[in-house]
Amino acid sequence: MNIKITADSTCDLSEELLRQWNISLMPIHILMGDDTYLDGVTIHPADVFAHVDAGGQTPKSAAANPVEYIDFFEPFAKEYDAVIHISVSSKLSSCYQNACLAAQEYANVSVIDSENICTGQGYLVLRAAKWAADGLTARNICMRLQSLANRVELSFVLNQLNYMAKSGRCSGVLAFGANILGIKPSLAIIDGELKVVRKYRGSLPICVGKYITDLLDGRDDIDNSMVFISSCQPKPGCMEAIKAGLRKYGKFENIIETGIGTTIGGYSGPGTIGIVFAKKV
Repeated sequence: MNIKITADSTCDLSEELLRQWNISLMPIHILMGDDTYLDGVTIHPADVFAHVDAGGQTPKSAAANPVEYIDFFEPFAKEYDAVIHISVSSKLSSCYQNACLAAQEYANVSVIDSENICTGQGYLVLRAAKWAADGLTARNICMRLQSLANRVELSFVLNQLNYMAKSGRCSGVLAFGANILGIKPSLAIIDGELKVVRKYRGSLPICVGKYITDLLDGRDDIDNSMVFISSCQPKPGCMEAIKAGLRKYGKFENIIETGIGTTIGGYSGPGTIGIVFAKKV
């Protein structure tokens, strides 16, 4: 069975992985100032950081509309036996709803809610591509993805709250206090929504080390076959700290490094770093 895997651009997989596994992305819209850009196509995290650092507001994101999804799916629906599209969490965006509306135009297009974002979503996308390459049917892949979505864990540590404050997702007073006290919050996707789960104090590499220990130490429920390290302009020492923690506690067979894209990067800011893995069945 010839199956095409597609996803929203929020999955943040590298260009190398996209080419290797023949994955195509639907770019979401990034609204910055009076202009609209396409995520990963006409705008990247560095562009957002330059805009915000120059005094601009944090950009907003907007889902592609159903007509755009119809146009996106059409050539794949004609060329492949089946198309499986993996969307960003339906609780964070209307991408899933719009993609489902578009999929109704095609008998061979299925849409899966990843219940995640960034490489939490990307974890499902890559698994789907590998299952398709292994010859699994579209129905089997969709069933596996729906089960996997509940087991993927995405979390990360922020270097600062300035970008969250400018986006309106936390107050400027809170961000100022956190920066003065050296607080580095850890966020995670829980039930499809982004939430603060821990707060660390100290230099970012030390906080990253504590974060990895809290996340992995003593756990025996983790699927060690694959883990993502996702970062956005990581600070010195942070990548080393996170890799040391993975070696000590995780013993992962495959460690994949990828950058955080415009959507999450625009809210979290430079220095953000985190990991994604799945729990065992």
